[in-house]
Amino acid sequence: MISLPPGTHVESSDRPYPLTLLLIEDDPGDAYLVQELLGATDAPPKIIWARSLADGLARLSPEVHCVLVDLSMPDATGLQAPQQVLARAPHAAVLVLTGLDDAQAGAAAVAAGAEDYLVKGEVTTRQLDRAIRYALERKHAVLARQRLLEAERVAEENARLEHGLLPVALLRTDDLEHHTRYIPGRQEALLAGDFYDTVQTPDGAVHIVIGDVSGHGPDEAALGVALRIAWRTLVLAGHTGTDMLRILDALLRQERNAPEIFTTICTVTIAPALDSARMWVVGHPPPLVMDGDAIDFVPGTPSGPPLGIFPDAEWPAIDVPLGRDWALLLYTDGLIEASMGSGLLGLEGLMRMVREHGGFDFDGIVNTITERRQIALNDDLALLLVRRRTGSAS
Repeated sequence: MISLPPGTHVESSDRPYPLTLLLIEDDPGDAYLVQELLGATDAPPKIIWARSLADGLARLSPEVHCVLVDLSMPDATGLQAPQQVLARAPHAAVLVLTGLDDAQAGAAAVAAGAEDYLVKGEVTTRQLDRAIRYALERKHAVLARQRLLEAERVAEENARLEHGLLPVALLRTDDLEHHTRYIPGRQEALLAGDFYDTVQTPDGAVHIVIGDVSGHGPDEAALGVALRIAWRTLVLAGHTGTDMLRILDALLRQERNAPEIFTTICTVTIAPALDSARMWVVGHPPPLVMDGDAIDFVPGTPSGPPLGIFPDAEWPAIDVPLGRDWALLLYTDGLIEASMGSGLLGLEGLMRMVREHGGFDFDGIVNTITERRQIALNDDLALLLVRRRTGSAS
């Protein structure tokens, strides 16, 4: 038998190699036999030979598609070799080589996660080639199933988060139109810390909140859910304004997992007569108000710093008179920080976009962001539009 130097890359022909195989085998004769058998196949793989388990584990990489490992290694006994390979390279198909009297050990290796086992001295070129191809297909099927299960898990997490972050408005009046939209800034991302809600209290007042927890990920999303639920509870209990904001600030400080986490909020109370609004814009982008044909940002914003920054912060109210034909657009900073052309959309760009749609055409604004891709989001975005229906009484 020809002895191959350990670590040799065996290239059996000049054709390109569709797969890379790591052979962990201490016997040079058996290693040479495997090389000869695979060299006679239609598409010989590139073979990397390791003479010990330790050497083989060191040579594992994402480029290795298949591992052929001997159960009788000098530095491993029983199922140690295949188990360590499987733990180190879950992406690779693993086959085990056994002696003539080790068929039971080979079956045990398959039960432990190997794709198949082969008995030395009883394998032909065709059998070895087919075993490797089938092992690869089985591994691909297993990985595909794992990806599917992971996608289902993420979808379930998204559904739970959406239930908390994207609530159903508690509105009893028919005099208002109410539209909301949440647009993730990253594909397949979990919902982040943007949140909103709308509640009408028994006195007829309509309360709205939109907010954004700094950062991204499930922790921020969970914090956004906690703040939204706390806001709804406080509103239904009769709390508004600075009193409510101080409680939310204390909750944020208690629940956040890092002291640098802060939250911007805009909370609005529309009077029962639907002719005026009182706002607290807490470090948040200024809402847009349309009164008749006039469109402008709410002046005097923000009315104070974000929650979680200063323990003694003040948030004075901003009173906004509303006419008979009005609309309010609230949004998180993912909108004005979106890319448009060579720069960011910004407040001026937002104003232009709204005017181009002839006012607060909610579907038109959303389509501009999503369908026509004129704007590239760099962050998650929440939108909330409330509009007084034409002809509603004062």
